[in-house]
Amino acid sequence: MRTASAVTSPSICSCQYVRDTALGNSTLISPSSLRCSAAPARRVATSPSFGVLSTYPPTRCGLATFSAALADGLSVHGADISVVRVADGSPAADPRIIGELVSDSPASVAAAAQLLNRSDVAIVQHEYGIYGGPDGDDVVDVLAGLTVPSIVVAHTVLKDPTPHQRSVLEAVAALADQMVVMSEAASQRLRLGFDVDPRKVVTISHGAFVPPDLASPARQDRPTLLTWGLLGPGKGIERVIDAMVALHELPSRPHYVVAGRTHPKVLAAEGESYREARAEQARRRGVAGSVSFDAGYRDRASLTRLAQASAVVVLPYDSTDQVTSGVLVDAIATGRPVVATAFPHAVELLASGAGAVVAHDDPDALAATLHTLLTKPDIAEAMAAEAIRLAPTMAWPVVANAYLDVSRSLLAQRGALV
Repeated sequence: MRTASAVTSPSICSCQYVRDTALGNSTLISPSSLRCSAAPARRVATSPSFGVLSTYPPTRCGLATFSAALADGLSVHGADISVVRVADGSPAADPRIIGELVSDSPASVAAAAQLLNRSDVAIVQHEYGIYGGPDGDDVVDVLAGLTVPSIVVAHTVLKDPTPHQRSVLEAVAALADQMVVMSEAASQRLRLGFDVDPRKVVTISHGAFVPPDLASPARQDRPTLLTWGLLGPGKGIERVIDAMVALHELPSRPHYVVAGRTHPKVLAAEGESYREARAEQARRRGVAGSVSFDAGYRDRASLTRLAQASAVVVLPYDSTDQVTSGVLVDAIATGRPVVATAFPHAVELLASGAGAVVAHDDPDALAATLHTLLTKPDIAEAMAAEAIRLAPTMAWPVVANAYLDVSRSLLAQRGALV
């Protein structure tokens, strides 16, 4: 097994993958004139090393943030991390990044697999929209080229996939040694709705950054309702703006903050039309003074402070299908009450009382629930207390340890960990 200070196994060449940015192609080269410089690996009882395939910072998307946080969590436990980043044209200087996967390039696919094979375990993030090929089916070829145990993290498990989407995910599951989902709703949907080996499916919570101080915020003259995340159609912001009309006459008139940049793909296709339409909606409904849009970039610390200062976090998403929401987990981890539409992950995580779910097509219920939390502090405080109780179980070091347990089990099955 290769550790942070050891070299690769004798069966794998220490070739480096490089991307020719001028020509847009990719090759495998060796630092020793194409000679294999691998040496025998040391076998030690320590944390395995991980090769991670995913989008990765500076790419700004939930998957990149997830992968970086998981890498940090694994590093806390002493694991060596190497990243093969899904290329998006932006430069990346992180020393963990050892190569890039270029879409629709068979040579790049083969190179990515070889780089991942240099670690003890490969962790592959799966989302249909990030890899090349129809429905991202390039990732199937990457998995087929792996010789080390693989863990595939399924971020989306569709309720009604197209035939090709179904076949892609089933092919991924057939090649993976372990499939990780982040909710029981996703686990049930994958095991019952797809042709997968149910023994391969394990549920590990989405991780979160848990602030050291989860005290409730000081009372404010104007309590803040907060929605954050990359903005675009489907976020359901219009639901909360309509609800603000019913809350406008409260003695402590709330302020609704929508924090986050427009999703890059939405920005490229539609510009800021969704944000502008929501601002116009607020003006038309007479609540423009109570609704603001914060499109500035916030680092983790700044976003945590913003969330902790809010009275309620609102997740009014349009989707009735969403089985994983990182924002939902982060909201609970900040110790704030959550109000969400009844998408599956929210129904599951808020069931113990850390928040409330409302039907997607019931605007009166949304307004009434927000009214209750703003006017009955004992109810809001009870929800916050349950969120604070749940938060430590979602901390990234805890989640990373679960991945370590799975990895050690896989390696033990292959007789590779001693």
